[in-house]
Amino acid sequence: MPLRQGRGASSFWRTTLSTTLDALLPPLCLLCGAPCGMDDATLCAACRRDLPALPALRCPNCLTETPQGERCGACLTHPPHFDCAFALYRYDFPLDRLVLDLKYHARFALARRWGAELAKASADFAADFVIPLPLHPERLKTRGYNQALEIARHCARARHLPLDANSLAKCRATPPQSGLSLKARQKNLKGAFCCTRDFSGQRLLLVDDVLTTGATANEAARLLKRHGATHIAIAVAARALRR
Repeated sequence: MPLRQGRGASSFWRTTLSTTLDALLPPLCLLCGAPCGMDDATLCAACRRDLPALPALRCPNCLTETPQGERCGACLTHPPHFDCAFALYRYDFPLDRLVLDLKYHARFALARRWGAELAKASADFAADFVIPLPLHPERLKTRGYNQALEIARHCARARHLPLDANSLAKCRATPPQSGLSLKARQKNLKGAFCCTRDFSGQRLLLVDDVLTTGATANEAARLLKRHGATHIAIAVAARALRR
């Protein structure tokens, strides 16, 4: 076989070397740098054990802690437009660092891991489509990718469900939600989403990275139900809870 020449040869050998090293050496933990098991390219076993857990007994709607796992008073008084929620972890140290790694540093191995885990966590919710929470086009252009879509595509694949990443869109740019009260977040999101599909009779799994106050997910769910969806579940990697 003739030798590859020039820049193409350099790229070929770099790719070959990288592939060989990945096969021979285990990936390193994103938190402590220790070798990971070959079945997990994100965290070592010790760091996985340190991830903050959700309360054992929690509201099925918003995941806040309740005495018997019943719906909380807030969800009874003001029921959200989504019917239930699934989360893998509590949003706290050191998981917050991993969420930011995916959101701003393209750590797509986390999206693969969390998408597969959310598929298992949400298995009891019968869904017709998996839908990621969208970014506004300007923010998508700046960041280069939507972390919710990266998680959603792996969740949909693991559950053998169709992924719809186009019907729900962020059609109005909104200021960042961080630092705003729940009331201000709700006002900030009015009319922020648009939907181009009739979801009559459909059950939807709406995917994002973090559920904080639930205002964003609630506004998206409200619009999707106006377009015919009968049941909507929220699936996130992390749920931010009050201490």
